[in-house]
Amino acid sequence: MNAHEIDYHIYGEEMQYVEIELDPQEAVVAEAGSFMMMDSDIKMDTIFGDGSNQDTGVLGKLFSAGKRLLTGESLFMTAFLNIGHGKKQVSFASPYPGKIVPIDLSEKGGKFICQKDAFLCAAKGVSVGIEFSRRLGRGFFGGEGFIMQKLEGDGMAFVHAGGTMAKKVLGPGEVLKVDTGCIVGFSQTVDYDIEFIGGIRNTVFGGEGLFFATLRGPGTVYIQSLPFSRLASRVWAAAPRGGGKDKGEGSILGGLGDLLDGDNRF
Repeated sequence: MNAHEIDYHIYGEEMQYVEIELDPQEAVVAEAGSFMMMDSDIKMDTIFGDGSNQDTGVLGKLFSAGKRLLTGESLFMTAFLNIGHGKKQVSFASPYPGKIVPIDLSEKGGKFICQKDAFLCAAKGVSVGIEFSRRLGRGFFGGEGFIMQKLEGDGMAFVHAGGTMAKKVLGPGEVLKVDTGCIVGFSQTVDYDIEFIGGIRNTVFGGEGLFFATLRGPGTVYIQSLPFSRLASRVWAAAPRGGGKDKGEGSILGGLGDLLDGDNRF
């Protein structure tokens, strides 16, 4: 195998974390901000890109890392290497409520396509690159732009699904229609496109956007019930506006609600 062969265990229900067990000289790479805890004798190092192109020279490394800028990610990732003599553990946490999904790339034909913010961590040697859309509609209306991330190699990778995760195995020609933001990722055999919902009432009053994704099998698709963009928009909509205290905003009771909960200043 090209990628390091790692063992893992996922803990928790709503807020999960994955504990990865590293043998001596084994390593895992992760996005910045996902680290939770680690044993002693694990060396943490910041690297260009994902560290999968160590033999391509300086220009090769810069090109590999630079492609990550197109997905809105940092030029750098963090590598965690076991420099001790026994097995050591390092853990990575999910960024918001949901599920951590283990992806064995050797079972996915060596490639898995996911949303740019879904990737959590992977065994050293897994390549984290970009997947260009070949269809114009995806770029303008897909919600993820022209570019999604692709995970390539033969090792383990871990992605995060917000809320509850649904795994759908599509047969040849079978079609699944999904809200564009609810896609976590899919195997490379799945054909992905954008479809206009249509209808004046759907467009003006539907509240579900103008487009959804069509995923055509064969292949496996992972769907999330709570995309981060949806969570953020709900939090933003519920946040009080202005500098003052506005606890009754949006409430049927309004100011009367403040009186009932003890805020009775005049």
